[in-house]
Amino acid sequence: MKIASVQPFILHLPLTSASISDSTHSITHWGVVGAKIVTTDGLEGYGFTGTHAHLASDRLITSCISDCYAPLLVGEDASDHQRLWTKLARYPSLQWVGRAGITHLALAAVDVALWDLKAKKAGVPLWNYLGGARTDALEAYNTDIGWISFDLETLLRGSAKAVEEDGFTRLKIKVGHDDPNVDVERLAAVRRRVGSKIRIAIDGNGRWDLPTCQRFCVLARDLDIYWFEEPLWYDDVKSHATLARNTSVPIALGEQLYTLDAFRSFIDAGAVAYVQPDVTRLGGITEYIQVADLALANRLPVVPHAGEMSQVHVHMSYWHPASTILEYIPWIKDHFEEPANVEEGVFRRPQRPGASTTPLAKSMENFGKSLR
Repeated sequence: MKIASVQPFILHLPLTSASISDSTHSITHWGVVGAKIVTTDGLEGYGFTGTHAHLASDRLITSCISDCYAPLLVGEDASDHQRLWTKLARYPSLQWVGRAGITHLALAAVDVALWDLKAKKAGVPLWNYLGGARTDALEAYNTDIGWISFDLETLLRGSAKAVEEDGFTRLKIKVGHDDPNVDVERLAAVRRRVGSKIRIAIDGNGRWDLPTCQRFCVLARDLDIYWFEEPLWYDDVKSHATLARNTSVPIALGEQLYTLDAFRSFIDAGAVAYVQPDVTRLGGITEYIQVADLALANRLPVVPHAGEMSQVHVHMSYWHPASTILEYIPWIKDHFEEPANVEEGVFRRPQRPGASTTPLAKSMENFGKSLR
């Protein structure tokens, strides 16, 4: 299974809402920036990272794929994923300028494409290729109903629909207003609307400082918050550890961590309870497995951040023994041959060979962007 070519691509896909905001970002499209790897026997593997659909920065990723990684991959055996991952991640000139950010996002796209090829070659879904499913039902939590840009009426209506019509038992609500009392009031209203049995997590997207987070946790102590995701600046291990020691609300984080070592720092400090690796940030499936194994060794649950909107993570979460639940955001699912679908609050287990990362031809044509 020799690699014949590595072809980058960029898709900018519209959201299900006209626009959304969390505490730090506002977007109208989701970027699917990736690599198509073709082998000499005609197989095609696809992998991608998720972005905020900013064309200039997306082109930095595709430039890294085509100009830096492709020459190192053409002619190699596509089945040698570990050796190829190490070759790219540890390549001296790239290591000098990388180890996170653009080079790791590009590495993620390439690595996922290699795993997609391996599963397709074997003729089985990725979860099966990895060793089989650990469960018959992977529960989803709905993030798309909880954006901070939604007014209270929209938030309540979406939460009620997700629970009463769509069968979700887990929701995630964005927080991060200048006044945390606003967030407490919104959460209290959602709790009243959906009842005490629904699990509600929250996500601050790194907006608040430690005193604000501590004050918020006191104000929200009666709302039964399932976890507080990214309460503080992403790299601040010390403050996360302090918050974790001083609140009963479990801390979740990981979407902004790019390496196994970064996760180890937070875990060793007791700064995280729910570990949230993302194949699109970590350098792909290969390093994701290392992080998930680290969480398992520390008896911590893995709840991936779905930067690829769950396409790959459905496979990873059905398979890995530390996995519990998975995020659901339906923005891009209809642009793939086998979309990440949820029925009655449970992810449908993929059945097609590969990693569920093959885009529809019409989506490539209609939403593809120039690489230069």
